[in-house]
Amino acid sequence: MIRARPKPSPLAVAVQYDAPNVPRVVAMGRGDVGQKIIDLAAEHGVPLEQNPVLAEALSTVEIDEEIPEALYLAVAEVLAFILRSSGKM
Repeated sequence: MIRARPKPSPLAVAVQYDAPNVPRVVAMGRGDVGQKIIDLAAEHGVPLEQNPVLAEALSTVEIDEEIPEALYLAVAEVLAFILRSSGKM
């Protein structure tokens, strides 16, 4: 018998960066809440980056807390990608 794998529920983590401060986690959710965060971001032109490993790591950070130093490089790479893509870098 072949069993279909259940589709993983979406995980969304929103990060806000206001230089020169450390980026903060400002929203997160799984399932319907995660999908709503993704939909709202897309609706408002907020850049999206799909990175499940980083999202899982960021999901351990409390809302409105700074990201941990161990994730600085990974988040910096995403921020640089978004800035380049938007023409702001």
